[in-house]
Amino acid sequence: MRAGLRSRDTVLSELMDDPGCDPVALDRTYARFRLVNRLVAGWRRTYRERVRPLLAAGRTTSLLDLGCGGGDVARALAGWARADGLRLRVVGVDPDPRAFAFATAQPPVAEVGFRCAGSAELVAAGERYDLVVSNHLLHHLDASGLQQVLRDSERLAVRLVLHDDLRRSRAAYLAWAAAAWPSAPGSFLLTDGLRSIRRSYRAGELAGVAPAGWRVERHAPFRLLLTWSAPGTTGGVTGA
Repeated sequence: MRAGLRSRDTVLSELMDDPGCDPVALDRTYARFRLVNRLVAGWRRTYRERVRPLLAAGRTTSLLDLGCGGGDVARALAGWARADGLRLRVVGVDPDPRAFAFATAQPPVAEVGFRCAGSAELVAAGERYDLVVSNHLLHHLDASGLQQVLRDSERLAVRLVLHDDLRRSRAAYLAWAAAAWPSAPGSFLLTDGLRSIRRSYRAGELAGVAPAGWRVERHAPFRLLLTWSAPGTTGGVTGA
């Protein structure tokens, strides 16, 4: 495996995580995440296989998107549910005010709302959601931050947690290096995508740091899904 990919790079940071990064390039990156996530993140499949079966006709299901960034995954999930004739109320939260500003500047979607907040604030407020999800969040976190988010996810979710992230591999690194450049100019897509892969987990690594009760699933291409189900949950979901 390429040098630097044999183990997680926990020191390297992404350009977009720098509070002083170019705001224009940051907004371009958020804007292009919509296409990138549609093509490679696999949320359409995850919605179809894991979210859609928990949605009940005539009932509103609540979903929390942690670290929602520009909000494209939150909007996509709500849109797929709407197309299926189901009611999914999505709240996207991100502690970065720049992400919140971008998300709220986009055309509004009736079923989707955004807040500038982190998971600990929601736990402190006693909030609960039927489903809790995240996209490309875990590799951004240090060891203590990861444990905090997973503990908070258990307390926030009534039924199910789905944390989707990259899976580190040489193939993923080379594929992104080749595929990202057409959309990368003027943004952080190429550089931060490669850095994200270097920071991301392999399946055994993530399983080794996840608390008891969590399960790691491999999704193609180059994906990991870290899941948790509330004990004793079967059947429908709570309404809102």
